[in-house]
Amino acid sequence: MDDAGASLQATMLATGRAAREGARALRLSTPEQRTAAIRAAAEAIRASAETILAANAADHAIAREAGLSVPLLDRMMIDETRLAAMADGVAAVADIPDPLGAEIARWTRPNGLDIARVRTPIGVIAIIYESRPNVTADAAALCIRSGNAAILRGGSECLRTNLAIHAAMVKGLVKAGLPASCVQQVRTTDRAAVGEILSGLDRHIDLIIPRGGKSLVARVQAEARAPVLGHLEGLNHVFVHEKADIAKARDIVVNAKMRRVSVCGSAETLLIDRAAAERLLPPIADALIRERCEMRGDAAARAIEPSMKQASSEDWVTEYLAPIISVAVVDGVEGAAAHIAAYGSSHTDAIVTEDPVAAERFVALVDSAIVLVNASTQFADGGEFGFGAEIGIATDKLHARGPVGAEQLTTYKYVVRGTGQTRP
Repeated sequence: MDDAGASLQATMLATGRAAREGARALRLSTPEQRTAAIRAAAEAIRASAETILAANAADHAIAREAGLSVPLLDRMMIDETRLAAMADGVAAVADIPDPLGAEIARWTRPNGLDIARVRTPIGVIAIIYESRPNVTADAAALCIRSGNAAILRGGSECLRTNLAIHAAMVKGLVKAGLPASCVQQVRTTDRAAVGEILSGLDRHIDLIIPRGGKSLVARVQAEARAPVLGHLEGLNHVFVHEKADIAKARDIVVNAKMRRVSVCGSAETLLIDRAAAERLLPPIADALIRERCEMRGDAAARAIEPSMKQASSEDWVTEYLAPIISVAVVDGVEGAAAHIAAYGSSHTDAIVTEDPVAAERFVALVDSAIVLVNASTQFADGGEFGFGAEIGIATDKLHARGPVGAEQLTTYKYVVRGTGQTRP
C-alpha cells in the first residue's frame, strides 16, 4: 500500500472509531435530546439555504459539463422548493415517536421471570449512496432518531452539496449537546474509501446500506464484511385488471410513470389484462402519449396500439428512470404475477381493479416489498407511509423490508428481570 492508501485507511479507521463513540453517546442520550438535535438540524438547513443552493449549483454545473444523464441531473438538483421539502422532512422525523426503549412484547414465565423484548439501536450504520443529496439529510435525521451513529458516503458528483447539508446537521447535534461524530460525512471522492467502508472499519460498522444503481448494490453485497440492507432497483409494475375502472386506471398509470420518472417508485412496466386489453389499453396509451411517454410493447400490445416501439427482452428488466414504459398483455392476475416474478425486483407493484377477489389474489401472489391496490407506485416513499423520511426501500427480506424509517433502523434485546431465580 502506498502512502496515499495508508493515509486514507488511517483516516477511515479514525472515522470508524469516532462513529463508535458517537453511537455510545446517542445510545445514552434521551429522546428529548435526540428530538432537539433533529429540530435544530432542520432549522440549520433552512438557515443555510444560500450556502447549500450555491454548493448544489456548483455540483450541478460540473455534472452537466461531464455529461451526466438527465435523470441523474434531476436526482442531484436542489432548488428552493426541494430544499424546503428537505428541511420539512427532517422536522417531520423529529415528530415521529422515538422507537428506542419501546417494549415490543412482555411476558412472565411460571418461575416468575419477567421478560421484555425492547427496541435498541443497531450501532454504527454506513450509508453509501449516489446522486441524491437529500439522502444526506434523511439518513442523518433517521439515524439520530433511532440512536445510531452514521457514516455517510455520497456520490462524488454531489460532494459540495453533501458537505453543506452535513454541516447543517452537525450544527443541530452540537446545539443539542451531542458530539459531531454521531454523523460523519466522508470528505474524499477517492473510491477506495468505499472499499474501506466495506471492510467494516475494524468491526466498527454494524450495518451497511447501499442506495444507488445496480452495480453499486452488487459490489456492496459481494464485498461487504458487515451485514447489508439491500436496496435494489425499482423494476415496478402496474397491472390493469379486466375489471378496472378506465378513468382510475388511466390516472394511476400516468402518475405512476410520469409524476417523477427519476425516483425508484416510478413504474417501468404496464401490464394489461388480455380479457379487456382492447378496451383498456387505448385510453391509457393516449394519456401516456399526451405526456410524451415513449411506449415499448410486446406483439399483443402493439397490435392494439401500433405507435408503440417493439419491446426487446432487455426492456422487461430495465429501470428506465426516464419517460419510457414497457407494455405487455398478460392473462389475468396469474399472468401478471408470473411476469412480475420473472422480471421484477421485489420493490413495488400495483393492481388496478374494482374486483376485491382479484385484488386479494394479486396481493397474495406478488411477493414484493410494497404491493398496492388502486394506487400509484409513486407512494413507495417513507414520508408517504408516515415515517417522516426514509433511507431507502429495502428489497431484502431481513431484517427490514419496504421503506426504511427510524423504527426499521433498530434491533432489540431481551431484558430479563428476576427476584433471585436459579435454574434447577
